[in-house]
Amino acid sequence: MCSHYEAPTTDRLLLGYGVTPDQPFKNDLWPTYSGPFIRARPEESVDEGDHKFEALIGQFGLLPFWAKDKNLGRRTYNVRAETADSKPSFRSAWKKAQHCVIPAAAIYEPDWRSGKSVPTRITRTDDGVMSIAGLWEQWKSPEGEIVHSYSMLTINAAEHDLMKNYHKPQDEKRMVVILSNGLIEDWLNATTDESHEFLRMYPADRLKAEAQSS
Repeated sequence: MCSHYEAPTTDRLLLGYGVTPDQPFKNDLWPTYSGPFIRARPEESVDEGDHKFEALIGQFGLLPFWAKDKNLGRRTYNVRAETADSKPSFRSAWKKAQHCVIPAAAIYEPDWRSGKSVPTRITRTDDGVMSIAGLWEQWKSPEGEIVHSYSMLTINAAEHDLMKNYHKPQDEKRMVVILSNGLIEDWLNATTDESHEFLRMYPADRLKAEAQSS
């Protein structure tokens, strides 16, 4: 699971995806904070010369249409891939294949192997941006505000050489779905039936972890 991550700078977004949001955003992100996400540009809105992706700002913590307020995002920032098609918070976005990529310069996980929680910063070994597979939604607040939101897809990580080391010993080991660069466009355009093909563990030897001072 991932509740804390770093968004890339606008320059890195442009370099990696060719687009960047037209609004400012924080780089240090927690649930209900606003950060950037990437989705495929709707075909009907693409003119000649337009980029095939678009970057938007959304809440980290998905808001289904029935959400009463933004605080639901404190519980919907991650979505278990195994139940995305059945959980009320996510099944609409899953059924509609509302795929997105959440760009991350780093993610943070707690290392409990010493008996206490040690915040650990995890990045790609090549220092590239991590493209985390996610779902997005559009929600209308009681006041009429249109809010985009997103959630990171997670899978079991019990067999992952790196990510199995994090979270409390008694907790299930989970990790976000990190896409290789060559799969980004395919994921954003995948159908619902194709979605499960992308839910794989990112190679452990392409990730590195660094303990942080508390």
